[in-house]
Amino acid sequence: MKKLSGLLFFLFIATAVLAQQKQERPIIQFSGVIHNADSTSVIVPYVSIVNTTNKNQVNISNYKGYFSFPAHEQDTVRFSSVGYASTTVVIPANVANKSYTIEVDLKPEIINLPVFKVFPWATTEEFRKDFITMKIADDDLAIAQKNLSRASILSLQKTLPRDGSEMNGFQDFHNSVVNSHSITNPLLNPFNWGSLIKEISEGDKARSPGTN
Repeated sequence: MKKLSGLLFFLFIATAVLAQQKQERPIIQFSGVIHNADSTSVIVPYVSIVNTTNKNQVNISNYKGYFSFPAHEQDTVRFSSVGYASTTVVIPANVANKSYTIEVDLKPEIINLPVFKVFPWATTEEFRKDFITMKIADDDLAIAQKNLSRASILSLQKTLPRDGSEMNGFQDFHNSVVNSHSITNPLLNPFNWGSLIKEISEGDKARSPGTN
């Protein structure tokens, strides 16, 4: 019982000492700017800043990469951002003027993700069924044969307008039809029949033996 009481008393004293040491650490203003390690002229904005010593307190840098927040001396601060490797900074002790300013460099990190294939089939059976019933696309020869078929050409004639050469040929045909109707047959005119009979009679008289 005495040993247990002594152990509890020792733990209480140690906890009190650690708490006192933590409270005795001075509070400073921790500030800085975050750059790209490969190019110091490039600012890294909106970096997550976690004080792992002070209950994982989280701060964020602004769009210019600048940050400033209160912290204790000897606190451990972790900087992390998407696409960059995390880095850790320990605030030194005995900081002058109660302010500590640094420049943090984050190194770009390239992560190669594994290849991920997306299939529209939930199971292998569904894939097998769709594969068996799949309609194979026509090759170039089959497509050409369909485009040159009689049904396809007739369908195109109904929907596509005529080009210049076709319209020129159609106009020539139309003119020939009109001209053929404008030329009348002389035998259909009764007056022409009288002239024809007269000419035939005069021709017969001229060929008779008594005519000089």
